[in-house]
Parts: sequence; C-alpha cells; structure tokens
Amino acid sequence: MSLVIILLLLFGTGQTQRTSDFMMQYFQRQLQQLEGRMIRCEQDFQQFSQRMYDMSKEIHGQTNRMNVLRSEVKRHVDTVDMCLDRLERDVEYLHNNIPDTAHVEIEDSLLEQQVKEAKHKKTAGIPKDKDCSSEVTGIKSLKIVKKAGDIAGSWMKDPTKGSSKIYFFSGTKNSTLLAYASLKTFTDTNSTKKTEVIHLPFPWHGTGHVVYNGFVYYHRADTKNEILKVHLSNGTVTDRLLLPAAGLMPVYSLNPHTLLDLAWDEMGLWSIHADPDFGDNLVITKLDHSSLAVEHTWDTNCNSLDAEAAFMVCGTLYVVYNSNSVGRSSIQCVFDIHDTIYTESTPMLFFPKRYTSHSALRYDPKDKQLYAWDDGYQTIYKLDFNKVAIT
Repeated sequence: MSLVIILLLLFGTGQTQRTSDFMMQYFQRQLQQLEGRMIRCEQDFQQFSQRMYDMSKEIHGQTNRMNVLRSEVKRHVDTVDMCLDRLERDVEYLHNNIPDTAHVEIEDSLLEQQVKEAKHKKTAGIPKDKDCSSEVTGIKSLKIVKKAGDIAGSWMKDPTKGSSKIYFFSGTKNSTLLAYASLKTFTDTNSTKKTEVIHLPFPWHGTGHVVYNGFVYYHRADTKNEILKVHLSNGTVTDRLLLPAAGLMPVYSLNPHTLLDLAWDEMGLWSIHADPDFGDNLVITKLDHSSLAVEHTWDTNCNSLDAEAAFMVCGTLYVVYNSNSVGRSSIQCVFDIHDTIYTESTPMLFFPKRYTSHSALRYDPKDKQLYAWDDGYQTIYKLDFNKVAIT
C-alpha cells in the first residue's frame, strides 16, 4: 500500500491512473494463475481419490476371494481330518473284531448259547409278568360313551388296582383337567356337578398323557422333550425327564400336535416318539414310573407316516394307521420287544367301521380295553386276545 502512495506522489494524477490499471491487470493475472492452479489441484485430487477408490475396491475383492479360498481349504482340511478319524476307527474296529483264522470255527452249542445271551441282553431289566402273555388279535366292539370337549384330546382310567377314576384332558394345550369318580359318574347327565377340576403347574402339549396311582405323566408344553410327573392331589412336580433325541417331529403324521406319546401297559410306563435320523420310524422307551429313569430303548420298524395313534400291550407296540381323507383306522404294524410274536405274519386289524380318526388311544391293562378320543367322541373298544408263550 505504501508503494502505491509513493508512486502516486512521484508521478502525479495522470501517472496514477496508468499505474492503477497496471496493478489491476497484474492482480487479475495472479488471480487467474491461482485459480488455474486450484483447478489443477482439484483435478489431481479427484484423480487421486478415484485411484484410491479403485485400489480399495480391488483390495476388498481380493480379500473376499481370499476368504472364500480359506473357507474351501478349511472345509477340505476338515473333510480329510474326518476321513482320517473314521479310517482310524474302522482300522481299530477291524483289529478288535476280526478273529484269528485259527479260532474261526465255533461249536454249534456255543453259537446257540451266544444267540440266547443276545436275546436275554435285549430284554434285560424288563420284567416278564406272569399275566403279560397276550397278543391282540382283534377289536371286537366299540361303545360311544360320550361327546364332550374339543375335537382332539384324551381320556383314560387310572389303571391302579382298586381305582376306578376317569381323567379327561380336552384339547392339545391346557393346564386344567377334569376327574370323575367312575365311568358311571362321567356318563351321568349331571356329571358337571360331580366333576373335580385339577390345575397343573405347567400346561401339557399334545394328547400323549397317562395317569397312574394318583400321578399324571405328560409332555410339558413349550419344551421339545421334557416329561413331567405331577402329583394330582397337590400339583407338585415330583420328577422330570429330558428324553434324549425325542420331540424332533410328530410321533404320528396324522396327529401333528403330539411330539411325545406316553403309554401304560402290564409292564409299566412307556414313551413313544419318532426319530428323523431313523427314517421317521418310531422309537419306544421303557421308563421307571417312580423316577422317570430310562430303562431301555428299542428302534422299531413302524413308520410314523400315515400313523394316527399307538398303544402298548405286554411290551408290544401296536401302531394304528389311517389316511388324510379320514378312512378306516387299522393296526398295520406290530413290534414285540420279546420276539414272541411273529410280527411279519400279523394280519391287519381293522377297527369297527367308523370313518373318523383317533387323537389318542389309552390301553387299560386292568379291564383290557382301549379308551379312545374319536373326533370329540369318547369311545371304548373291547379287544380280542390270544395267549402267547414267553420263553
């Protein structure tokens, strides 16, 4: 600024105008040059940013490819490791089980003894009651007792000696059941006045419950495989069991709300479930009714497809089948844990002609009858039996 004032004083007014014009032009040139440099700088920055973006994108792509390759390598390594582990087990099995050629010959008597021991081991710990030697050969009659409750449900007698109580479970999920002093009380027109209402601490799921000696055994709702034993008089849970590998699918495809089915026969308490890892076939488990401890488990050849219900008699499973169009129920598969019934030649047993479906079948070993829930009808079936020899 001082330079401009000095120039004005030296050159006077005329010179001042020319000097001012010169300075304006100078500043304009400087500004244009500065603006040009700013534009080039911005262009360079944009190019740099684009290169950085392209490089980051390429690095990201390379990282993803590396992750994929790493996963494939890990999968191959795991597969090889699994194959090696299986090979080691197979080699160990062959080493332990292939006998020397010098000891291959076995006496017939020894082989027969081994077969007997294997059969005995299969049913070890399972008592053979003297009265438990019956095979179901037919369903000879039905009696429609009442129509009450929901379409699905279950009802039964307490098979305890000296008891005649009837228990009524309506629906597939509830925590309240009804008790009646006898079958006559249950069928009485004024039965509601004589009804005992029992509240359980947890709701049940499905229709697979049983009652014995004042206790109810049932699949607890909102659990996959928990079985509860509850005292009916005070509502306390006395025992519980998480049944291994159970509750993964419905026991019977035509009865999808039941994941665990419990049964009672001359030998005690049983559990029935379907196993998807066993071709959807049924699995039966003998339970200790006092502690709910698992005593033994059998894989059966009875499939859950088109099955609607099942029941146990003397350690033999009888599976009832039907069709989606609600045909005539029939027993088409039998599994005997004692191998005393030649199940391959067992004829198909039809229920009395009534085109409905069962949501539950409860066998009472005391009166040898089936208590069925038949589309909301409470029905009783009388069974025909044939004595079989138990060795």
